[in-house]
Amino acid sequence: MCSIGMFSETFNSRDGVVEIKMSQCASRISHERMDEPHVRGRRVSVLQLYEQVKTRDINPAEVASQLALDVLDVSAALQYYEENPKEMAEVRAERRATEEKLGREIASERPNDVSPQP
Repeated sequence: MCSIGMFSETFNSRDGVVEIKMSQCASRISHERMDEPHVRGRRVSVLQLYEQVKTRDINPAEVASQLALDVLDVSAALQYYEENPKEMAEVRAERRATEEKLGREIASERPNDVSPQP
């Protein structure tokens, strides 16, 4: 779980610098609505936020604005992801397995004369 100490990170944004200071990020991350860690009270996963900020290189403040979240929620999700690599690897593996299963189900139900390609 997230550490309870003080967490501080600075992000650059188009409008300047956003400094994020937070404590008790664990209170912002939950497992109660989804099968994976997510922002408490919302269906926005830690992995989704991580992918947007780290993989797609979108500023945390912008991601927070797009999803109507507090920037501290985004920061807590990033911290949670970094502090729980084993759990997040399991989440990724579970998502891949689900995607593969759905792909097989769709392919098995597709009529022979229909192609998935345009």
